[in-house]
Amino acid sequence: MNEDNIRGEYLRVRQGKTKAKLRIVVENALEDLIAEIRAYKADLPIKALPLLVNERGAPLTAAMLRRRFDKARKAAGIDIATFQFRDLRAKAATDTDESTGIKDAQSLLGHATEEMTAKYIRHKVGKKVRIGPAKKEPE
Repeated sequence: MNEDNIRGEYLRVRQGKTKAKLRIVVENALEDLIAEIRAYKADLPIKALPLLVNERGAPLTAAMLRRRFDKARKAAGIDIATFQFRDLRAKAATDTDESTGIKDAQSLLGHATEEMTAKYIRHKVGKKVRIGPAKKEPE
């Protein structure tokens, strides 16, 4: 993704398999992450459009990202069979389901059905449920 994919309050992306266009709202943790990336890039010798760059400012290739992921996983003492790069997709689906629901997770992953999305969602700590009506904010 490039800097020019961020327009206004949206990160605009095109999904790989379906080519569907998405506008991801830049808020909360994503907004913080983009601000952190921009601050990191500001002092680098090479100015590049891609969001992910190396220590000099050159764009990260897929192989560079893979090596960094593998190194971080090894440093954390996580076995390769326990957590793989592809598990980040399931994590994104699970987090989105938890925060805004399965429909948003379905849209994020580009699935045609909720059933497909449900296969990606992981409820290792149990599905979050609410009992009774939501609390109303004081007026």
